Amino acid sequence: MKVVVAWASPASQGSIAVELPEGASVADAVAACDGLALAGVAAGTAGYAIFGQTARAATPLRDGDRVEITRPLVVDAKSVRRARARLQGGKPSAGGGKSRRRG
Repeated sequence: MKVVVAWASPASQGSIAVELPEGASVADAVAACDGLALAGVAAGTAGYAIFGQTARAATPLRDGDRVEITRPLVVDAKSVRRARARLQGGKPSAGGGKSRRRG
């Protein structure tokens, strides 16, 4: 079966097609192309997805799958928004931060 292993990191991004035997897992695909080294991710911190859906290293693959190597979050987006709202002196509005005048 043929699958694609993809990654994006600050240093590089790319994808590689690999041929694997039936019954191969996410870990097998990543190992086949040395994906962790390409992505610059340590084995203990790497995450995986198949077509954007979270997957585990042991998840079995199907022909045509796209395995994505993910990195841990550097900053939690929700925490950043809360901190910004505190600095601005209030809560963000429910309308996406835009206020409308009625009048």
